[in-house]
Amino acid sequence: MEVLSTLKNVEDVQCPIAILLYEDDQSNLNFLKDLLQDVKLLMSAENFKGKEGSTAKLNLLRDGKVITLYLAGLGPKEKAHIDSFRRATALVVKRAKKDKVQSLFVYAGENLDEKTTQAITEGAILGDYRFDKYKTQKEEEKVEISKVEVYKGDERGIRIGQILANAQRFVRDLVNEPGNVINPITLAEIAQKLAQEHGLECKVYDEKQIQEMGMLALWSVGKGSATPPRFIHLTYKPEGEPKDRVVFVGKGLTFDSGGLNIKTGDYMRTMKMDKAGACTVLGIMKAVAQLKLPVEVHGIIGAAENMPSGTAYRPDDIIRAMNGKTIEIDNTDAEGRVTLADALSYASNLEPSWIIDLATLTGACIVALGEYTAGLFTNDPAFGEELIKVSKRTGERLWMLPMDDKKLREKIKKGDGDVLNSGGRYGGAITAAMFLEEFVKEGIKWVHLDIAGPAYFKEEFDYYSKGATGFGLRTCVEYLMEKYQ
Repeated sequence: MEVLSTLKNVEDVQCPIAILLYEDDQSNLNFLKDLLQDVKLLMSAENFKGKEGSTAKLNLLRDGKVITLYLAGLGPKEKAHIDSFRRATALVVKRAKKDKVQSLFVYAGENLDEKTTQAITEGAILGDYRFDKYKTQKEEEKVEISKVEVYKGDERGIRIGQILANAQRFVRDLVNEPGNVINPITLAEIAQKLAQEHGLECKVYDEKQIQEMGMLALWSVGKGSATPPRFIHLTYKPEGEPKDRVVFVGKGLTFDSGGLNIKTGDYMRTMKMDKAGACTVLGIMKAVAQLKLPVEVHGIIGAAENMPSGTAYRPDDIIRAMNGKTIEIDNTDAEGRVTLADALSYASNLEPSWIIDLATLTGACIVALGEYTAGLFTNDPAFGEELIKVSKRTGERLWMLPMDDKKLREKIKKGDGDVLNSGGRYGGAITAAMFLEEFVKEGIKWVHLDIAGPAYFKEEFDYYSKGATGFGLRTCVEYLMEKYQ
């Protein structure tokens, strides 16, 4: 989709028009000029008042020509925020797409700033997304919205919005791919291709090199599969002296059966999404390279399949991770944190200022926060609050959970190794984060984002489609831009 800024008047617009309206302020309708009174009558007939999340389609006949108008509600003006524009645009784009509209004109006011324009751009591109690659369709059924014109849109806002939204779509595509398409080897190949396209450095370590490097945690999780694990290290270096060095780490379970502690059928379904953290890291690296940010950024992924077989790792196994600590296996279905132990150890050796890891780690986090909010855990609360502040602008909900419960921490210390890979059912998201903290060097600021809930939705809403979401990408990249630009 192409998003453009335009100065067209209503008389010059040849495609359907979308107007974003506050619930208590209809001044945006003034753009319609002599169409205004007819539109107000039709709005009244449709009982459209600009409530947040509402849309309406109006057709007017003027001089023998049908003018199609879409309305999208922003809610009360005093409560509306940047994400209101993102959601409203996405909803109207979804509705227009069902009508097989190919171009759309968006009016959201006379004085759009950079961030509002960016949100509108992101909403348009994200709202247009569908994963229908494997649907058999006739050519005439494949209708795309190829162009969106934003009245007086900010050029920089459009550029950034396109980069972030397209990177998020890239993540969605990867996560939605099934396990027979993306496995550890093909995920590494995708990372290498991404590096070639965007001028990144890329190192991929195979199963032998993983063992030689002492990454026996990652190796143990992956050795039950016929497809061996891979360790991926992407690097972006800016022109000139970088302002900082930072690392993003992603959980890369391309499929999770649970291993010998095998999942039931209902819980194994959709486990292609267990690579969402890794795919988000790839999307972050793509966006960072396109934005040419003045900071050195590393993307780290431990990719594996967790499968049951005669070579699979077992409950009671004791494994030594890259940093020398031993892990006793309580449950083979708590495998993501085991792979992340080596990834975080490796990331710490890069001596960054901070690390953010993203992982579909625990069902306990979904129980605690629901499907729409990610859990945030950190060794530096001020760092966590900075991310939460950014997330309120991106619409990606984060909530900080405590890391100071000594009794909970004792639960992962009771085994025969240095740490158990499961602290039990209660407080499971917190004990999982405490486990990860064992593999982050002291002195490095660290945030763990448990995205198990919002990484994958079974129903579409707002700018999300059914399936993978790409959650976390915009917050992480926005944080980089805010901190270093």
